[in-house]
Amino acid sequence: MHDADIHESLSDHPFEATLERLTAAIAQAGLILFNRIDHQSGAREAGLDMPPTTVLTYGHPKGGTPIMLAAPLAALDLPLRVLVRVRDDGQTTIAFHPVGATLRRAGVPDSLSGRLDPAQQILLKTVAS
Repeated sequence: MHDADIHESLSDHPFEATLERLTAAIAQAGLILFNRIDHQSGAREAGLDMPPTTVLTYGHPKGGTPIMLAAPLAALDLPLRVLVRVRDDGQTTIAFHPVGATLRRAGVPDSLSGRLDPAQQILLKTVAS
């Protein structure tokens, strides 16, 4: 799925391998993995069934802080997030909001809004190799 609000890409790897590869790529890029939200586990605890679905939050204060100082509302969308899930057809995908457009909507100047794009490009390269 490619639209202005969400970018979704198929992973060449199964779910767990995709998560492991993304986690390693985030660390290798010098970024911080702030949180791992396992929605499937939460659903199971509530007595519900859900396919594997995990959100990773990641980033670095060196990248995000100048953006939030320039436009405080950008803090609503930082740190970055990526959804990893298994679709009904069994394919593993990753999805995220393209950060540049999201930040511009929050009032971040053009000179800063593309600053975090490389952090999302790392994800796309990781699931395609």
